[in-house]
Amino acid sequence: MSDVLELVEARLRTALGAPDARAAVTFLGTDRIEVLRFADDGVVRYATLGMSAQPMSDPTAVVADPLRGPRAELVLTVRGGRADTDKVLRPLAVLAASPQVEGVIVAPGASLDVGDPLWPGAPFTSVLVAEPGGLVEDLELDEPLDPVRFLPLLPMTPNEAAWKRVHGADALQERWLRHGTDLRDPLRSGVPLDD
Repeated sequence: MSDVLELVEARLRTALGAPDARAAVTFLGTDRIEVLRFADDGVVRYATLGMSAQPMSDPTAVVADPLRGPRAELVLTVRGGRADTDKVLRPLAVLAASPQVEGVIVAPGASLDVGDPLWPGAPFTSVLVAEPGGLVEDLELDEPLDPVRFLPLLPMTPNEAAWKRVHGADALQERWLRHGTDLRDPLRSGVPLDD
């Protein structure tokens, strides 16, 4: 499936330019996950590369289909220079490996939690998976392979994550919008949740 990853990297380069850094992480029993860093005009984007090599499979399925199933990579966007966000590489790789390790399907509306700050001093330990298609277009693959979707990640404070579990992803995103929350600010405080 290295040809899939070559196509994915080409799509990322077309959408985001050439990466200025990359790091690889391998977890026991999983394929290698790379995280590419793209810096442009005060904004830093981190994109995983490797999650889409295998399709995500239903954890209740008796046998995983080696070809069919959703494929995705993760993209995180933050404002540069405000925090040591480059330390997010390992947490991002952990999230990208979760379909292989935990048998989960990562899809829009899901919450992913790493249990620790995403980077030193970060008020976030989890992310909300947003809808794809805005920054990086889906990558169509030859049949019978599903397309690769590039899923944006929106960092959440622990209180936002708890509120989202009760009220849902759409309600949290609407609240962020209503309060003008800068979701790219790596040091932002949580959105008001009691009004």
